[in-house]
Amino acid sequence: MSVLVCFHAHPDDEVFTTGGVMRQAADAGHRVVVVTATDGALGEAPEGLLIDGESLAERRRRELEESTSLLGAQRVVLLHYADSGMAGTPENENPAAFCNVDVEEAAARLAAILVEESADVVTIYDPNGGYGHPDHVQVHHVGLRAAELAGVPHVYEAAVSRDHIRRLMAANPEWSENAQPPDLDTFGLPDSEITTVVDVTSAMGAKRAAMHAHATQIGDFGPFLQMPEEQLQAAFGQEWFRRRGAPEGLAESSLPL
Repeated sequence: MSVLVCFHAHPDDEVFTTGGVMRQAADAGHRVVVVTATDGALGEAPEGLLIDGESLAERRRRELEESTSLLGAQRVVLLHYADSGMAGTPENENPAAFCNVDVEEAAARLAAILVEESADVVTIYDPNGGYGHPDHVQVHHVGLRAAELAGVPHVYEAAVSRDHIRRLMAANPEWSENAQPPDLDTFGLPDSEITTVVDVTSAMGAKRAAMHAHATQIGDFGPFLQMPEEQLQAAFGQEWFRRRGAPEGLAESSLPL
């Protein structure tokens, strides 16, 4: 049995970037651990969803627990750092926000978990955090340092293939008409930098169910939940990674579990 530790910024981040490999690893008998840096308190929830006296952070924690259970995680750890908010917002200036915490301090906390779990593989984000969110960028720095401190042999940067997004948008022009597309010059990584492409179509049922579990994030997940199965598989049936320290030309179809 190997141990996969997936380090994310917010409750719900686990679904898109690593949900499929988590479910497949669990199904193969491996241990899956999710570590989430922040409470996600600065997200938005549909009006009327929260019950009286319930905070968004409390609801999102419960959603995270349900989602990760569906995706096969045996342990979930929240580091309870403050959500930094989107780039350029006043919340970025909060000294307690995750984007401003000391990397060494946060890395030591994560490294202790990696050592305790004897992690074989840890996933983080690419240096731009996928799309530049301050908490995602900090996950990259903290996760990289923690893996170094803990001596984790395999570190993978989860990243969306920007070339894949371009192909999907070219094939489905209505997507650009109905939503603001990301800046594909900075979003994710190009195919030329991706070392590992995992087919996770066998886990699409679990990924869709995990999306449903995050009711507070329906604004993010809603459009995808309405997709026909073939479109959902085309969009999310692969998960992409860049292996740190990979030899030139490496092309993998799975994580080393």
